[in-house]
Amino acid sequence: MENKENLDENPASAAQQPDNLATDELTTDEAVVVGEADETAAGETKTSDATSRELAELKDKYLRLYADFENFRRRTAKEKLELISNANEGLLQALIPVVDDFERAMQSIDKTDDVTAVKEGVSLIYNKLFKTLETKGLKPMVSKGEPFNADLHESVTQFPAPSEDMKGKVIDEVEKGYYLNDKVIRFAKVIVGS
Repeated sequence: MENKENLDENPASAAQQPDNLATDELTTDEAVVVGEADETAAGETKTSDATSRELAELKDKYLRLYADFENFRRRTAKEKLELISNANEGLLQALIPVVDDFERAMQSIDKTDDVTAVKEGVSLIYNKLFKTLETKGLKPMVSKGEPFNADLHESVTQFPAPSEDMKGKVIDEVEKGYYLNDKVIRFAKVIVGS
């Protein structure tokens, strides 16, 4: 009865005691078990709080990193589009003086009867244009007299070779081929000796 009265008088302590304990007095072993249970519960709460904080921090870092990556992707895509749209700017700026020379030549053709002066002017403009293109990496392909190469030449037709040593070689060039920085940008159209 005395135990029951103690339980009734102190209901808070009764709630903290394990169900198998009927008295307020605990042995040393029982006290250690109850203390460990309390520490474990407190430790689990601290651990879950720390874990949730760490999870929130990692989630925040992930979201920031993802946003930074998306901004980087958009910026590089925009820069790439600008680069593509302005890629020929340098070439066109270099060709504008050649266009100016052609306009002056066309005006002088109407005013003059001297054909040699017109030929000389057109030849100068051609040389200027060709040198401008060479500075930009354009290089003509030498095909005449070379062995036919399908990687460089496009055969238009075949004619009988004028000599035995010209068989399988380029006899004539219908259209000149060009390299741009050692890459073929136009194949040479050629006539091959058979």
